[in-house]
Amino acid sequence: AVEVRRIGFPWTAAMVERSRRSAGATLAACRSAPDGEGGSACAANLAGGTHHAHRDFGSGFCVFNDAAIAALAMRAEGRVRRVAIVDCDVHQGDGTATILADSPEIFTCSLHGAKNFPFRKQASDLDIELADDTGDEDYLAALDDALDTVFNHARPELVIYLAGADPYAGDRLGRLALSIEGLKTRDERVLGTCRAAGVPVAVAMAGGYAQPIEDTVTVHFNTVHTAARIFGGRR
Repeated sequence: AVEVRRIGFPWTAAMVERSRRSAGATLAACRSAPDGEGGSACAANLAGGTHHAHRDFGSGFCVFNDAAIAALAMRAEGRVRRVAIVDCDVHQGDGTATILADSPEIFTCSLHGAKNFPFRKQASDLDIELADDTGDEDYLAALDDALDTVFNHARPELVIYLAGADPYAGDRLGRLALSIEGLKTRDERVLGTCRAAGVPVAVAMAGGYAQPIEDTVTVHFNTVHTAARIFGGRR
């Protein structure tokens, strides 16, 4: 009962199966991403981003940590040596940080609300804490600095990008104040930086709790559309 309350979902066979498939889909995206021209491409899991799951327990609507599983598996399979996880969900990727704390070849970066869940933060390789009501301009400036650190320090051969919709101003749980256009620019910055560096990227959708829900759908749609445009040349 304690474990179920910590996760936040009722324990059903369907929930377990969905969680397994979601983690597998992020790994499949990672395996597919390097198949583009020059080894640089993008693949997306239209779920995933379950970054509050720790090695031995789930938390915060997260059962299995798909990004950590995928990063470790890609290294274990010998597909890449260095991975960066760029987590732009509004909540800190605390589970990702704890699982990968002893994996120096996997760089964890989290941009999140300073006062948001989880209230006991863990140490990522790079944590950017943002004040309540942070808007587009300040957020994008912090993101640019974070991307500079990720690519200059970690030199990743694969990026796993958690493209949360919850930094949106209309999100019920977000506490930040980004516009839909600002989040689209965020996606352009992350994905464009990966493309320019010749680094493949796997995208997971992560969180989003806006009312109306159509706003969350729009943010997620924009992420996929932006990826298709940057990596596929489509408009």
